[in-house]
Amino acid sequence: QVQLVESGGGLVQAGGSLRLSCAASGSIFSINAMGWYRQASGKQRELVATISSGGISSGGVTNYADSVKGRFTISRDYANNMLFLQMNSLQPEDTAVYYCNAGVNSLSGYRNYWGQGTQVTVPS
Repeated sequence: QVQLVESGGGLVQAGGSLRLSCAASGSIFSINAMGWYRQASGKQRELVATISSGGISSGGVTNYADSVKGRFTISRDYANNMLFLQMNSLQPEDTAVYYCNAGVNSLSGYRNYWGQGTQVTVPS
């Protein structure tokens, strides 16, 4: 069984920073692309950032939503199956539950997994 567990959320004032982490565990053979998504209250889940497996000198090819470009940075630790999201210059519109997503090859075959989410709150 594969699990994704997020951490690092919390309450931060506008202009502040948070670093989210996602740990993947279980009978994992390999992980393909990983990503962060968020869902604000009453809204649909949306993509925040993704990172491929390999490329760009093995750091991974990254992709960001326009709303977070220049403020958020996605990265991963391949050796430890970890995913990170450094969030700077946070704004009230960044308030949401943030979810980790990963395409995982495991004993169960290939599947897309989601974490349980971590709340980020930026008061206006």
